[in-house]
Amino acid sequence: MVGVHLIAQDRKVRTYNGKDIYIRPKRLAPYSYDLRQKVINAIELDGMPKTEASQVFHVSRNTINLWLQRKAQTGDFLPKPNHRPGNNHKITDWHKFKAFAQEHGHKTSAQMAQLWDDDISPRTISRTLKKIGFTRKQLTATKNVMSNSERSLLLRLNIWSRKGWFTSMKLA
Repeated sequence: MVGVHLIAQDRKVRTYNGKDIYIRPKRLAPYSYDLRQKVINAIELDGMPKTEASQVFHVSRNTINLWLQRKAQTGDFLPKPNHRPGNNHKITDWHKFKAFAQEHGHKTSAQMAQLWDDDISPRTISRTLKKIGFTRKQLTATKNVMSNSERSLLLRLNIWSRKGWFTSMKLA
């Protein structure tokens, strides 16, 4: 049973099997540089108090203090980069890796990791092999091996069909 309901203001909770799971809100986009510039100019050049500026521009006073701190430290009040620190991919040349996998596909992931040019983990090798669709499974002509009873039944049916016993039998 899955449901979503609001708690307090922005906090969402998802219920799953009777347990509440809190959903973290998405990170908001930073205020525009133009708005930041207007607020800072109003405070520094026009002499407007921070409290009044926060009411006029609908920005919290804490945010204005952070902008002023950033300007004092870095010389500008640009927003911090708003991207998640994802992983940098160790394998970028896919054609080279495919050729490598064809050549060394019979080896284990740990052995392949040692043979690769860069310092790379066996888990990364496994993930990349999965991404390119490489499999170590060998295709066989027949997967099912017949048991002795099945083989003998087929032999008997083959013999019966050669003798014509099936043609003389009438099925109800």
